Amino acid sequence: MGLFNAIDTSASGLTAQRLRLDLISNNVANINTTRTNQTTAAGNPIPYRRKVAVFVPRPAAETPFSSVLNKAVNSSGDGVQVAAITEDAAPFNMEYNPDSPDAVKVAEPGLPAGYVRMPNVNIVTEMVDMISASRAYEANVTALNASKSMMSKALEIGRG
Repeated sequence: MGLFNAIDTSASGLTAQRLRLDLISNNVANINTTRTNQTTAAGNPIPYRRKVAVFVPRPAAETPFSSVLNKAVNSSGDGVQVAAITEDAAPFNMEYNPDSPDAVKVAEPGLPAGYVRMPNVNIVTEMVDMISASRAYEANVTALNASKSMMSKALEIGRG
């Protein structure tokens, strides 16, 4: 295990959680966006769809011997990376407002005329996700600071 693996692992977590926080803030900012550049086949506007990040373990970039040694000594992994940013498949919220310019003009299956499709963003879910991402970010900062402190103490011991 290299000297900087712990810092590298914490840094990957920091990067991933920051992206997650950015997506959450984007979701909250678009909570009332009923019109995007997309339309249905009948010409009705499609609202903003909530976005979420998908995390996967980061592959190790090591030589075969160090890879075997790391698996034997440390099974904690090599950090995370964002595999994709996906759109939430939850259904849109429906609100009856025939006077809205974004109201459905041409009825479609499951989509009656006069209703406005609202984004599938729930503020409570976003706030819970934001707290979770903030805590994960703080945990990675704490782990990073602990690694720096251990390295500093090791250097002090080495000086004698």
